[in-house]
Amino acid sequence: MERKKIKNPWLGAEGYNCFGCAPNNPYGVKMEFYEEGDKVVCRWSPRAEYQGWIDTLHGGVQAVLLDEICAWAVMRQVQRTGVTSKMETQYKRSISTNEEYIDIEAKVVDQRRNLVTVEAAIYNKEGELCTRAQCLYFTFSPEKAREEMGFVSCELEENE
Repeated sequence: MERKKIKNPWLGAEGYNCFGCAPNNPYGVKMEFYEEGDKVVCRWSPRAEYQGWIDTLHGGVQAVLLDEICAWAVMRQVQRTGVTSKMETQYKRSISTNEEYIDIEAKVVDQRRNLVTVEAAIYNKEGELCTRAQCLYFTFSPEKAREEMGFVSCELEENE
């Protein structure tokens, strides 16, 4: 299935330093996102500085990866932004910080008024499910998102 890169709507915004997706945050995880069918996906490479136990990706970092991709699924698939209201995470299999990469994916599964439910998962290089989460996202009105967050839309990059 074809992957199309999602344009980061925050690039160039004053004060933008998101731990999850800002490309210039020296401490951040620098995630980039793609649309693949009805999912938002990210291929990410673990590093030793994100470990909990020796050679093991910290569970809190896994939660960050899942929370961030859920937010991007909402931005891309619902064209809204907001905040995580609830997140349930299940750790199924440890992830080595020596992995070449892991795959993270998310998709919107329900929307009721301003509440959006997103399911997300992390898979190791072998395609085995390692961690999954369900997030309940509280979305802002388009007016509030535009006025307070500078969010207008989340589009695909051209020529991808």
